[in-house]
Amino acid sequence: MMDRTLKALSLLLSYPTAEWQAAVPEVGAVIRADPRLSTDLRDALCPLLARLGQGDIYDAQEDYVMLFDRSRTLSLNLFEHVHGESRDRGSAMVSLMETYRAAGFEPATTELPDHLPVLLEYLATRPEAEVTETLRDAAHILAAIGARLARRESAYAPLFDGLVQLADVQVDSAAVAELLDQPDDDPTDLEALDAVWEEAEVTFGPDPNAGCPQVRDMLAGMDKPIREFEPSPATLNRSA
Repeated sequence: MMDRTLKALSLLLSYPTAEWQAAVPEVGAVIRADPRLSTDLRDALCPLLARLGQGDIYDAQEDYVMLFDRSRTLSLNLFEHVHGESRDRGSAMVSLMETYRAAGFEPATTELPDHLPVLLEYLATRPEAEVTETLRDAAHILAAIGARLARRESAYAPLFDGLVQLADVQVDSAAVAELLDQPDDDPTDLEALDAVWEEAEVTFGPDPNAGCPQVRDMLAGMDKPIREFEPSPATLNRSA
């Protein structure tokens, strides 16, 4: 059974395009109908739904890029928050991609396998117990990103609160604090950002079992095959 809420959240966390802007009202209806999300959380998402569904698409795209593409501390590539650009990340990426393919899921996107919208698209096809376990493993990362977005008064912040609610877990406050101790990037300092990204190189190692325990925990429970997968707009290639 497809989890429509996860698919909806995947779409909202994807790069905004004119093609999916028309689907935002339907996405909002799915989210508002999910009893797993608190009433306050559903209300808090209204500004984002209004902005993405009715606002200028170019403003929405610029906002998205400034948040998620120009700030490593807000990166939607989850392994970035686990161990940065070490070799372990490349090995974990290979493992995750193999997990996707073993389940019959081939992401129709140029994004990396650990990109949150891609992971949510995959989890939307999985049994509830596996979804909950995976979200719990990543809950402290999701909570930290949400806290950083809240500091910036971003309408995207409630999305991450929603994912933590779906995980149904008490987040490890110490782990969140450790992530929040890292200084925020300045998305307007292009020279500094270019220097950081030039130094960052993802190395895809040959050993699919390599990586830190946290990465392996995130992949736990994702080993049962699915029969089919129908890509949604969340997995379409990004285009400006």
